[in-house]
Amino acid sequence: MHSPTEADACAEELRAALAAHGKREATTLELLATPAEVSGVRRALRAYGADVQLCASELVTNVVQHLGEGVPVTIRVWCDDGGRTRLEVTDPDPRALPVLRASVGADEESGRGLALLDALAARWGVAYGPGRGKTVWCELEAGPGGGAVPVVPAGGPGRTATAGRDPR
Repeated sequence: MHSPTEADACAEELRAALAAHGKREATTLELLATPAEVSGVRRALRAYGADVQLCASELVTNVVQHLGEGVPVTIRVWCDDGGRTRLEVTDPDPRALPVLRASVGADEESGRGLALLDALAARWGVAYGPGRGKTVWCELEAGPGGGAVPVVPAGGPGRTATAGRDPR
């Protein structure tokens, strides 16, 4: 497991190496989900752009809120050959599934994270691996400057995603 400082140092080395080669390689972070780690995750993923940072911080925050502090998570991010960026956040609880709420009141303190992810991602869902646990994933399209940007599918805005199903 990496502390936020170790993750920052690893991410900085990664950014330097990637800048030298003009591309982004896969990044893997293993940590215990805590509120303090969320900002470290954002810093570690800076090279992938603001949208990836936001989606990652929302997914890690969901682990903290719904499973508790100190839960081990693995975060993986990479860019495919088509320019799409894929983010995966894996935690050990297969039962706590993400739920996209239809609406959130202005006075409510939570419930907007998956709506943000849904607005930014081209698609997202939940996968179950060979072991226990689940992976919440999303894919973001590459923008003109190489950063991820939101994509509105042919069906227009307002799409929804359900666990384990590609919303397209």
